[in-house]
Amino acid sequence: MINRTLIRLKIVQILYAYFIRQNNNVDAAEKELLFSLSKAYDLYNNLLLLMVEITNYAESRIEMRRCRLQPTEEDLHPNMRFVENAFIRQLAGNTQLKEYSKNAKFSWKDNEGLVRSLFETVEQSDIYKEYMEMPSTTYDEDRELWRKLYKFVICTYEELDSVLEGISLYWNDDRAVVDTFVLKTIKRFDESKGSEQELLPEFRNEEDRDFALKLLRKTIANVDEYQKLIDEHCLNWDKERIAFMDRVIMTVALTEIVTFPNIPLSVSFDEYVEIAKIYSTPKSASFVNGVLDAVVKELKKENKLVKD
Repeated sequence: MINRTLIRLKIVQILYAYFIRQNNNVDAAEKELLFSLSKAYDLYNNLLLLMVEITNYAESRIEMRRCRLQPTEEDLHPNMRFVENAFIRQLAGNTQLKEYSKNAKFSWKDNEGLVRSLFETVEQSDIYKEYMEMPSTTYDEDRELWRKLYKFVICTYEELDSVLEGISLYWNDDRAVVDTFVLKTIKRFDESKGSEQELLPEFRNEEDRDFALKLLRKTIANVDEYQKLIDEHCLNWDKERIAFMDRVIMTVALTEIVTFPNIPLSVSFDEYVEIAKIYSTPKSASFVNGVLDAVVKELKKENKLVKD
């Protein structure tokens, strides 16, 4: 699940704090990186469980209405399509997700107000209403319902961001990236795989984990060299006025460019320019792009860098 985009974001965040504190404990920085990445995977699992909990709330509400002293005809014979949705039943019974839930410290049951409010928002959406009015549904239609609900209701629900930030300081920054992983997971679900449907692994492969640790350590080891290169190409800028975050972003970017010759320059440039747009000043993206381009041209000219 954890891809290199998320890894780069985490390394920039961690090294910003590392350099600000002038911390010399590389092992601690490495542990912090792995911990923060594991928290992103926790968020992924908990957002999958949130869909299950919304359905559980809907089902409990149906049961409560059936138990009224004077239930209506609708209370006694409700439309069960939402709570019997084949995709969500498969997700709820997923072996991996159940195992995660069993050992998790956090539960949506402790946030019943949010779950109730989210369901009420779902219930008022055109997506839900159109689905409930269908004469019958297939598995694909059941799955598509949740893809749409997640993308257009859950992803845009502002109160959820506040709750997640209160639970973990890591989760708020991770949300946008992790949402894409949840949507990818929904699309991958196959009815024939039942409870053994595979969820996304924490790391796609060992290579990505090695990439994360190597990029972190190499940046710390070569920070003086790369920052000197950066300074040499910022002669027309007041060094005191260059955003510290820009310097961190460019240092990590140069480390990646030099250390990983198999990664195309265009990929590295695009990734770190996007990070600059998110975490630094409005002018940072063009500044970071310009300085990196100048440094790379010099390294190529001196035959210190051979890559396209």
